[in-house]
Amino acid sequence: MAVRIRAVREGDLPALYRISLLTGDAGGDASHLYRDPEIMGHIYVGPYSMLQPDLCLVAEDAEGVAGYVIGTADTRAFEARQEAEWWPSLRRRYPDPGAEPDPHWDADTKRAHRIHHPEGVIPDEVVATHPGHVHMNLSPRLQRRGIGTRLLETWYPLALAAGARRVHAAVNPGNAGGLAFWRRAGFTPIELPPEKDTGRAIWLGRELP
Repeated sequence: MAVRIRAVREGDLPALYRISLLTGDAGGDASHLYRDPEIMGHIYVGPYSMLQPDLCLVAEDAEGVAGYVIGTADTRAFEARQEAEWWPSLRRRYPDPGAEPDPHWDADTKRAHRIHHPEGVIPDEVVATHPGHVHMNLSPRLQRRGIGTRLLETWYPLALAAGARRVHAAVNPGNAGGLAFWRRAGFTPIELPPEKDTGRAIWLGRELP
């Protein structure tokens, strides 16, 4: 079954949200964790497809869109755009559960907190050396077929044209397959000071080819 890589279209958003959910539990299906199936997509893919569509590509087969690569050349500038253009409407939809995270919160509540308090998720030490970032997800039917590599190789020239030189990616420590993929793609670990390493993500970066 042929797979083509193309630019994102506005009508792709529901498929992108589904992929985000299907891969949201350390690379596996997170559907069982959430009452709201859209909340992950609102955070991890929606703002890119709407605010930075020039750096959003999808992988499509005969069944439809089943993968994507997204990112930005300037993480802090993108965060500022999210604050001005993306989070306000979501904050009206999802109440703030409180300034201080509670380890007993369920998954939906943790994501609502992220919507209201997105600052500090990406450490300054990561952005200082690798200002841009990239994120990719593939539905199970496209995995282990070289599609991720094709997506990245198509994305790199677009990112370079947008001004990116070094980019980072974050991997859930429980996602061994994802970590292996990024290492094969030439990404190497970015060391953090012990006091900044929360253990919730492994940060990797590379210079664009």
